[in-house]
Amino acid sequence: MNPVERALAAFAASRPGSWFYLNVANPVDRRLLPLTNGRISLSLGQPVLCLEVTGAKSGEIRRTPLLFKDVDGELVMVASATGRPKHPAWYHNVCANPRVKVYAPGGRTGDYTARTASAEERKRLWSAMVDLYPGFEVYEERTTGIREIPIVVLSRA
Repeated sequence: MNPVERALAAFAASRPGSWFYLNVANPVDRRLLPLTNGRISLSLGQPVLCLEVTGAKSGEIRRTPLLFKDVDGELVMVASATGRPKHPAWYHNVCANPRVKVYAPGGRTGDYTARTASAEERKRLWSAMVDLYPGFEVYEERTTGIREIPIVVLSRA
């Protein structure tokens, strides 16, 4: 990463940065990414997609902006919830309703099927995701002894 990317990653991993991305960037990106077909996001310099999934309890469509990495044609995301004690709601929704829609840059917008990475697969993907965003290690420290942070893999439907 270049110095600007390192500074942005450090900010995002901090508590104020986590607050900004959860409370400011996410509500804006929830609308902006679908409007621009995944091309424009407040998360400058980061690959962000908008995941659209049916709510597990409500049955309503839910949209969540998430950092992602394309690994061998599949989209990989981390269900970190910035290191909170519980899995994020979007993860529960994806487990209940794995058919999702994605708004993402680079021609990746479309329908996908979600799954949780296996234990073996998670080891490989975790290091790839930490290379993308070192803050995931900070989030993992926050959840030590509480939960293992899942990795979700999306394959074209």
